[in-house]
Amino acid sequence: MLIPLGFLIVAISVFGGFSMAGGNLGPLYQPTEILMIVGSAIGAFVAANNGKAIKATFRSASRLKRTKHYDKSIYMELMALQYQLLTKMRREGVLGVEKDIENPGESVLFSSYPRIAEDPLIMGFLTDYLRLMVSGSVDPMELDELMSHEIEAFEHEAHIPADALLKVGDALPAFGIVAAVLGVVKALASADSGAGEMGIMIAHALVGTFLGILLAYGFVNPVASRIDRQVAEGVKMLQCVRVTLLANLNGYAPQLAVEFGRKALHSTERPSFDELEEHVRSARVGGAGEG
Repeated sequence: MLIPLGFLIVAISVFGGFSMAGGNLGPLYQPTEILMIVGSAIGAFVAANNGKAIKATFRSASRLKRTKHYDKSIYMELMALQYQLLTKMRREGVLGVEKDIENPGESVLFSSYPRIAEDPLIMGFLTDYLRLMVSGSVDPMELDELMSHEIEAFEHEAHIPADALLKVGDALPAFGIVAAVLGVVKALASADSGAGEMGIMIAHALVGTFLGILLAYGFVNPVASRIDRQVAEGVKMLQCVRVTLLANLNGYAPQLAVEFGRKALHSTERPSFDELEEHVRSARVGGAGEG
């Protein structure tokens, strides 16, 4: 998993470099500084967000377990599934897929693509708009506007955890300075303790500034950025479905509609034309056997 690996690299680089330069790690462990910085950050997070945002942020942790959820293989599955659904609609009429979209768990089509069937985001979006297409004549422009609004709403809602964590990350250096200032105040209040002891107390105080900056830019902000990337992947997946369905509504054959969806993907995950054609051809053979 890339997140723990990244954290490990940060820790080894910072603390290992400090040790190699002759530094002693002992003075860096200051529980009171950690309490002031982390406690203040958590309190600010709770005060700045409502219950929905806090729950969404904790729920996002489970989605970070997978390093790359939406990759080329799942896009290939999605496009093969859409091809089969659109082909069935073209061959049997729009009502031909009604049973499939009403009971996806019992559908042979959906069960052939388990990664898609187990993804609530894709399944909800795909089946909802197929249901609208089955229900009667749908104006492509109106459907496009509706899909765009839903994708925009999903993107806004999914960005909440990243935005909340990013604000905490931006605040952590300031909390580090607060802890450092309090440490300096403590040191100056003990000015009669001698230069050596005052130096130790000021060094301990400066650890607060160090910890605030390290936690912000080495740990919290990278997690916020990672959530941001995953949201972008989800949005791109929905855009792929949107473009494919709209192409079909505008009269394009299923194979061409799927090609429209391919063009909507990022270049890093986008299969080549030949790869997609071969994958769709294999889906078509499987679909023919099923019918």
